[in-house]
Amino acid sequence: MKGRALIGRRKVLVGTGALAASLLLGGCEARMSGLLTSSDTHPADYPTVRAVEFMGRFLSERTGGRLGIKVYSGGQLGSEIDTLEITSFGGLDLNRVNLAPLNSMAPLSIPPSLPFIFNSVDHMRRTLDSDIGDEILASLTDNGLIGLCFYDSGARSFYNTRGPIYTPADMRGLKLRVPASDAYVAMVNALGANAVPIPFGEVYQALAQGVIDGAENNWPSFESARHYEVARHFSLTHHLLTPEALVMSKMKWDSLSPADQALVREAARASVPVMRKLWDARVNAARETIIASGVEVNEVDTAPFAALMRPVWEEFAASPQQRSLVERIVAAGERK
Repeated sequence: MKGRALIGRRKVLVGTGALAASLLLGGCEARMSGLLTSSDTHPADYPTVRAVEFMGRFLSERTGGRLGIKVYSGGQLGSEIDTLEITSFGGLDLNRVNLAPLNSMAPLSIPPSLPFIFNSVDHMRRTLDSDIGDEILASLTDNGLIGLCFYDSGARSFYNTRGPIYTPADMRGLKLRVPASDAYVAMVNALGANAVPIPFGEVYQALAQGVIDGAENNWPSFESARHYEVARHFSLTHHLLTPEALVMSKMKWDSLSPADQALVREAARASVPVMRKLWDARVNAARETIIASGVEVNEVDTAPFAALMRPVWEEFAASPQQRSLVERIVAAGERK
């Protein structure tokens, strides 16, 4: 019901959103019948951008140039929330988004977004490559989107200016930056720290000035934002391995022939290992830079942290279908 209410609100805005996208995408070139337009807020060299570009080359080669993809990276077309709205009503053909803006639209996108739901990167990838991932992607259809595949967004861990975190007790009283997300706030508070939602771009200064004690993110973000210069303790809690999704406008999808639809799905699947290889290389490079800088990095026994997450899971995955999905994801992690 909540998702449908949100879509109802967005319908009011579709005219201006689609018009703005059409103007921004340059009319004729962007709306060529065979040129699919795609948005990504990440920069041009980011693994997700390069994976979608690979997908475009794949389509072009298989169709003799009849199909292709033009990627608008670096947030050229707006935030993920804005571009997701435009995509759902046909103003954009493809969009790479984090699961966060999908959570209010598609309830089944919430379970893979829960803290400590995945016990490793391998668990996350195996789960999303299975029928569980297919079910989550299929649930997007009612919102005007076709889910094509999942990409990685890294294992997120806590870093801070005070000292290493080994147990939840070490987090007590820490002021930790989180994105503006109810689930993130609930997670950090449940661990005994104080969640402080502030924009990512303000984190470095807030750390340097002592406004916050720490934050949480993956290796590449910790490195590229240079937060490691001021937060010298990085504790590998791996509390979130939330994936990202590549989605397609259902309006565009419905305009394709069944053969082209199958080809788009094949191209999306082929782009996943490309993205993962690029992502793993980026993680390794960031890790080497951070360790070489002298940051204290420590491993963490995550079991005591995960044990505190049950109330968070119950709050944010409350429906029977969501709970069933949670159980299946956990069970997948117990199988090798």
